[in-house]
Amino acid sequence: MFKETAHRFKATAPCLWQNTLFKQLRLGATHDGSCVLGQRHFNVCCMLNAKIQPRRKTRVKVEIPGLECITYADRMHFVPGLAKPSFPVWKRDWKDNSHYYSPKLEEMPLHKEKQCFIFNQSTNPLEGVRQALWLTKSKLTKGLPDQVLSLVNKKAIQMKNMDDRVQNAIRHARFWDTTEEEPSKGQYCGTLMRNLLHLCGTLQASHPGLGRRMLAEKYSLAATWSRGDELFQVRGQNGLLLNSMAPLPVVAGKEEVQNTAEHILETFYPIAPTIDLQCVQVYKELSHTGFHDDYPYPHAHTLFILGAGDAFVNLPPEQLRAKMIMFAFGNALARAHTLHGTNAGVLEEPIVVQSVATNGQMFQFVVFQLNTTDLQPDEGIKNLVWVDEDQLLYDTALIRPVLRKKVVQIPAGLSGYKPETFQKFLSLYLHGAV
Repeated sequence: MFKETAHRFKATAPCLWQNTLFKQLRLGATHDGSCVLGQRHFNVCCMLNAKIQPRRKTRVKVEIPGLECITYADRMHFVPGLAKPSFPVWKRDWKDNSHYYSPKLEEMPLHKEKQCFIFNQSTNPLEGVRQALWLTKSKLTKGLPDQVLSLVNKKAIQMKNMDDRVQNAIRHARFWDTTEEEPSKGQYCGTLMRNLLHLCGTLQASHPGLGRRMLAEKYSLAATWSRGDELFQVRGQNGLLLNSMAPLPVVAGKEEVQNTAEHILETFYPIAPTIDLQCVQVYKELSHTGFHDDYPYPHAHTLFILGAGDAFVNLPPEQLRAKMIMFAFGNALARAHTLHGTNAGVLEEPIVVQSVATNGQMFQFVVFQLNTTDLQPDEGIKNLVWVDEDQLLYDTALIRPVLRKKVVQIPAGLSGYKPETFQKFLSLYLHGAV
């Protein structure tokens, strides 16, 4: 039945189209026989369009030597047959942002012929950690240093009812801190980070050194260095920075630092190490920590980066770890340039900066030790990086249980809490104060 109806409709469709078209022509045509405007028809043909008007050609001004162009500028109104006048650009004597015209790049005072490659908070490097290691001239070590791991199982850093308090902090971030059905990922990611920092700060009574620190937010970092034949910069805002009055203790000894001279940096040819970095020619060669010289907390301790939400780009774990390495290196390099200048070379006292990142569930830990500021050649002393990756704080946090065939597969609430991840977080926070 349906096949016969379809065949009959196809057979009568051209007739329907012709009748409809003639009706539209009859209704839309005027007495002088002008054409019909485009109208949509719900039948076999989708629409009837009018002719597209051709683009206007730009008029080329012809200047004949010896002849004066007569315009209607003196008459102050349009006159047929006279040329259109051209007036000089009126420059205001005051600053008007609504009528600002940016100068050309070549005319800007900070324009330079040499290109500069910038790593900022939204950079998504293709090669991830390998690219960050080449840019910072660093040697990678898996896991955290022994000085940090030795603090994990110490009873002196254990707080009362630690596991219960951490789980309540997770529940507050995932379930309680919202008036909606559930908080967004960007919201609970920042809430969880601040809750854990607040828990760590409660140990100040037993560790007075924690009172000599300060959290800074929305500070701007700038660090410049040369690598090979290219110029690089790390700059921008990059999360919460825990500053301290005293620097972090050195993690690797002198012998381990000297042994890095034999390490060969990994390359990723044919991919250029500058891939996905912002290339600019208007820049200023600047190295600045983002704080005044008289700031009482001048030493960068730990950088906390949110891997989701906030105003930054959500990065994959590999690229997030590269961002942690680059900004930890940038803070250490800016501090080294402030203390020793830009041509310090191998540092007698290396600078250590830590970094922690999370997406609200998984944590990444990085410890960076800056051993040298001579980053141009591939040979010589290398910097050191320790990376502990993909550490889950808990498995799931669900408002409703996951059911399959009327059987609860994943229960509602918080499940799969892993206390060792928070112990690493606490050890990095207490490093230098215990």
